[in-house]
Amino acid sequence: MTKKLEGAGLRGQVAGETSLSTVGQLEGLAYRGHKIEVLAEKASFEEVAYLLLYSKLPNANELSDYKNLLKSQRDLPNELKEVLQKIPASAHPMDVMRTGTSMLGNLEPEGSFENQLNSINRMIATMPSIVTYWYKFSHEGLDIDLNNDEDTMAGHFMHILHGKEPSELHKKVMDVSLILYAEHEFNASTFTARVCASTMSDIHSCVVAAIGSLRGPLHGGANEKAMELIENWTSRDEAKSKIIDMLSKKEKIMGFGHAVYSIRDPRNDVIKEYAKELSRLAENDTLYQVAEEVEKVMADEKKMFANADFFHAPAYFYMGIPTKLFTPIFVMSRVSGWTAHCMEQRANNRIIRPSAEFIGIESADWVDIADRT
Repeated sequence: MTKKLEGAGLRGQVAGETSLSTVGQLEGLAYRGHKIEVLAEKASFEEVAYLLLYSKLPNANELSDYKNLLKSQRDLPNELKEVLQKIPASAHPMDVMRTGTSMLGNLEPEGSFENQLNSINRMIATMPSIVTYWYKFSHEGLDIDLNNDEDTMAGHFMHILHGKEPSELHKKVMDVSLILYAEHEFNASTFTARVCASTMSDIHSCVVAAIGSLRGPLHGGANEKAMELIENWTSRDEAKSKIIDMLSKKEKIMGFGHAVYSIRDPRNDVIKEYAKELSRLAENDTLYQVAEEVEKVMADEKKMFANADFFHAPAYFYMGIPTKLFTPIFVMSRVSGWTAHCMEQRANNRIIRPSAEFIGIESADWVDIADRT
């Protein structure tokens, strides 16, 4: 059953048309008709990005060419590296990514919209490089090499983060994570990108605007908050006690429920299994056990389900990914969806300009400044 959406924040209001994804229909998620569970099992992120941007799954030659294209464009201009080197370690990762994207747009402007796919693919290729280069330079003092032989974005990110070839399992889990986050219809960041695109702005500005919407805590950052919640608990019993106490105080538990899904988030089922597999291979599976207990308590006490973000926290942890880089992974992935939406908006454009219900004073009398209190 499809959840009826209504309430504040334009929830349930149709704000445009898209052929890119369906969210929440029969509690599912599909990209251009392909169910997310099938894509996560059978596809690579590069296939999914190609599907979103080119409206079809690539054949073997097209996929090979596309991977080689992205691989050839991962390195950053020296001028961009110099900008990233000046950003302090204390900066918010979204500030880093929007600054990096904006600088890339200055150095390599889109120009005509006929060049949009060139600019889009360049951004997809460079997103892991931008945030990881900054992180390694600002936190560890390393000027890392951004070139390697990894043929996937997942492998490239894990390689430059850890300075070595990642395991096949880590490549697979990261690839699946990128697929799960690639597209999700008219959420806050995507709608921001489409509003910007409707003004006929350049593609870099649209992506910068979308990244900016992730700066606040209500759209981006749920998996970081989930990690902060569970990382200090050492047992299922402690997790249960702490969560019940938090619920009694009506504190918000991040990583549960969803604006569109009513029963389950189909992405959670996928990433939870990988988090479980990673935990089995870890020296200590406490974090996964704690996460599973929190999920159980939330289901029992509040009838709430874990969304895509919650089990991403232990999955990323077991792959050695710093918490600060959790939401940047979302950006690396979602650039494909954002830009596909921008292309769709441009192809059938009307400027997005909704109306507001006025709640202010209808009429006011002028008072000279000398007479104002």
